Order: sequence, then C-alpha cells, then structure tokens
Amino acid sequence: MNKLAAVARGDIPAELVIKNARVANVFTLEYELADVAVLSGKIAGVGKDYHGLVEFDAQNKVLIPGMIDGHVHIESTMMTPPAYAYAVALHGTSTVMADPHEISNALGMAGLEYMYTASQGLPIDIFFGAPSCVPASEFETPYEELDMNSIKTMFKKNFTQHLGEMMNFPAVIAGDPETWGKIIAAGDVPLTGHSPGVSGKALNAYLASGVNSDHECIDPDEAREKLKRGMWIQIREGASFPNLKNLLPVIHENLLNAARCMVVSDDLTARYIFERGHMDEKMRIMIKDGLNPFVALRMVTLSPAEYFRLYDRGAIAPGKIADFSILDSDVMNDNFKIKYVWKNGRQVVRDNEVYRAEDYEHLAPAIKIRVKKIPTAEQLKIKHESDLINVIGVTEGSVITKTLQLAPKVEGGFVVPDSKNDVAKIVVLERHRDTGKFSVGFVKGLGIARGAIGSSVAHDAHNFVVAGADDESIVTALKALAELRGGLVATKGEEVKASFALPIGGLMSYLEPEKISAELTKMEAEAEKLGVKIHHPFMVMSFLCLSVIPELRITDQGYCDITKGRVSLFVKD
Repeated sequence: MNKLAAVARGDIPAELVIKNARVANVFTLEYELADVAVLSGKIAGVGKDYHGLVEFDAQNKVLIPGMIDGHVHIESTMMTPPAYAYAVALHGTSTVMADPHEISNALGMAGLEYMYTASQGLPIDIFFGAPSCVPASEFETPYEELDMNSIKTMFKKNFTQHLGEMMNFPAVIAGDPETWGKIIAAGDVPLTGHSPGVSGKALNAYLASGVNSDHECIDPDEAREKLKRGMWIQIREGASFPNLKNLLPVIHENLLNAARCMVVSDDLTARYIFERGHMDEKMRIMIKDGLNPFVALRMVTLSPAEYFRLYDRGAIAPGKIADFSILDSDVMNDNFKIKYVWKNGRQVVRDNEVYRAEDYEHLAPAIKIRVKKIPTAEQLKIKHESDLINVIGVTEGSVITKTLQLAPKVEGGFVVPDSKNDVAKIVVLERHRDTGKFSVGFVKGLGIARGAIGSSVAHDAHNFVVAGADDESIVTALKALAELRGGLVATKGEEVKASFALPIGGLMSYLEPEKISAELTKMEAEAEKLGVKIHHPFMVMSFLCLSVIPELRITDQGYCDITKGRVSLFVKD
C-alpha cells in the first residue's frame, strides 16, 4: 500500500500534522484555513481533519512555503556553507541556488568540491551552479582556468545542478566557440545569465545561446525588454546593490510578470543577514512598497522553483517536499517575521534556535596563499605622462562604475592620490601564482582620506586589492594580506590598524555568523576612521576588480572595460 496516498486519503495517521494553519496558497494567491499532513518528509495532504503521530497547532498563524534564494554567492558572506545555512534557515529560507565561482576562481575545482561536500546534511538545500566563467574574462588571472571539460566533470560528479551565471556576455554575443562550448557542455539544465545593459539585437544573440535569466537589471525598462524576449528576471536585493524597489514597478504594473520574476540576493554580508534578515527581509520590502503579499511570496517560492525545475518545492501542496514556515502573525504584512521552520518535515527552527550539523572545517582545501613578491613603494610610483588620467568612478548603491577623465595631482613628477578630491590610488596584486604581477590605477568615491584598506576578496579572480591615500600605507596593507594569507586589513603608514583573517581561500572564515558580523563591523569602523563614508566599503572595493561589469575596472592585468577592452591609465591624443 502506498502510505503517502493512504495518509492523503485520511486512512492512516500522518507522521506530522500542522493543525489550524492559514496556508498561503501561491497557486491561487489566497489564504486557506487547513491542516497539512506530512509523511517521510513530503506533504501528503492539505485540507480538513487530518491527524498525526505529532500534531502542531499553528493557532491560525500563516503557513508559507520554504523560501528560495535563486542566486547567491555564499562566499560573499564570508561564512562556510554550514554557518550560512544556520543563518538563513532562521529566516525561513529552505533552498539556495548558489554560484560558487568565487571560491572556484580562488581554489579551482578543489574549492567547488569543498563547497559541495560542506553543504550536505544542513537545515537547507544548497544547489550549486557550474562556474561558467573561471576566469570571468581574459582580463583576470584566477588560480586555474575551468574549461568546458571541467564543466562536464562538475555535472558528472553531481557537484552542480545548473550553469552558473554566464558573465562573459560579449563572448556569448560574439559567438565565441569556447564560451558557447561551456554552455553546450552543461547540457539540458537551467542556464543562468548575467547581461548588464544588453538590449536589442545583442540581447537576441545572448538569448539564442539558451541562457535565459539575468540579475543585473537596474532599470525597469531594461527588465521590461528582457521579459518581452522571454528572459526570467532575477531582481537583486544585495547588501551593496539593492535594486528591488527600483524594479518593483515592473510587477506593480502587471502582476503576471511575477510568474517570470524572482527576488535574489547575489551578494550579502554576514552582518546584513544578522541585522536585517534574508528572504524575509525582501518580503518586508515588497509588502511595504504596496505589493500584494501573495504576489511577493510567489517570487521567493514558486517562481524560482519553476525556473530551476525544482518541481518538488515552492508551494504547500500534496507531493511537495515538506518545507514550510509559520509566521508570527495571522496575516502577511511588512512585519513579516518567521517563528517556526520545518525542512523535509523536520522542525529545524524554534524560538530563534536552529539545528546544527558538523562544521566541515577539516574539509577545507589545503591550498594556502603564499605571496612573497610584494611591490615596494618606489615601484608603485606613477610617472606623470599627460594632463588627464582615467579614474574609476564609484556610485554608492550601484554595481556600475564610470570612466572619469580627471586632471591628476602631481608631486615631484609623479601622479599621487588626491584626498581633497576623493581620489585614491588602487593596486591589484596577483596572489594565486606569486608572479609579483600588479597594476596601479586611481578611484574616486571611496572617501579614503588617509591610510589604506585592503582585501583578498576581489571579484572574480580574487587577487589582492588595496586602495589608499599614500604608497606606504598601501604597501603595508599588501604585506599584511600576505601575512594573513587572505583577509581584510586597514592600515596607516607602517601600522596595521585592524585585520580579519579569511583562511578558506582568502574568502571565508570558520567563525559563527555573529562573530563574522562583529569582525566586519570592526573593520568598517576602522575604515571610517580613515575617512571612508561609503556603506560596505570592503564589498564595494571588491567589485572594482569585476571585469565583466561596465565601465572601468582594474585587475592584476591593468585597467579594462568589458565593452571596450584594455584601457590605459593616461588619456592621450
């Protein structure tokens, strides 16, 4: 006898029954007062008069499906997969679609295998995308390159469920055989994308590859065009780059668009999750903006489940995995707060406590960062050559940078930082192969008035990046990063004012979320003492190296613009 069907018919008791729940139905967008019967981790039935060996009285509180984050880089939180899982499970997240291209750039295939192994047996499901761009572009130097054969291996070993964001959109549009080869190698799986500002015939060419989602829209018109061409829109609400409120008009004007849209995180910090939440925070933002709560809920449950072909979740219905949460209220509102959480029919969160598994510290790859070739202050000097220099322009809250052409400050025949006009020197040092290769540029908008801040988190190749107001402080920061073997530093002259080690690939810490949050708070406070006023300065600085986002970026190979190629520091006729 099929016991699941027997429970569904009411012939035998369920293992668990959630009684008297206001079930949030994401199919019909309404509340339904019902019992939910569970057997062997699956929902057997939704309706009246179910009985179970264990019965939990929801007391007319709202029961929602487990929420899904459709695109996130766990490494950006600086937490290990277990620590990350504990942090987000508290907020009702049950499934995460993670792109591990950060650690894959830093540690190669060994990094991906670590992430996969460390993600087993946790209170959430983590599905990984096969890193499609290691390196992200020809302008970056990773630990090792992962080609189309590497992608085949990832799927063969079941490390991955979908293709990670295809960031090298110019190569896709141009029909580059190697890039298309990676897409073909992934096979019949969801192919996630990354196409900032791509439109018209270029968008057609990108979509012709089969890649059909994007999380880089910042303008409603861009999202509308991509929806018309059949793209799924992943609306990003990250720590440094929040786009949700700006793109919600696309949903308000036509609620049917929610069926092709999902809300994602992309990059969050441990501090953000600890202080503000995860998918629950996105729900609060949408509801406060006036969006129908059921429509909002669909975009963090059923929509991502359907896009990623996870047809066993995303709703509370017979046959689905028993992933659900009870809110601390009888209606979904902008106080959207999670009280209880179940994963596969097992309660994993109660009274703000979460089930914890092994931390997998012993599984971290033994690859260590060993950088010995540090440039001297003399080597960082830039001889004055023209009346204009190209400067990276930072805009707070936007991942897009600008190419600024500014008159340089010159002292003794050398171009130097100009703190008065908020122009700092920025240095990127290759750290995977100890080649000693480095590049020097300038950035406006970080607010560094003195000293320097540095990091081994520098998307996507994750070489050392340091921005500062003087060469001595920059060299001190580079030396400190090498001694830490990866982490965050703040320096002034020869003094290291503060540091935070990231021992796993220079990206992640073994600490608990609360401690990581505290360390990040300490580092940001130290950066503020150096004049930095921009929010999340270390995360913002890390994106200045991301070569696949317009406009001007800097890598260990120098300035580049993904739409124009390599760019020189000096503007010459």
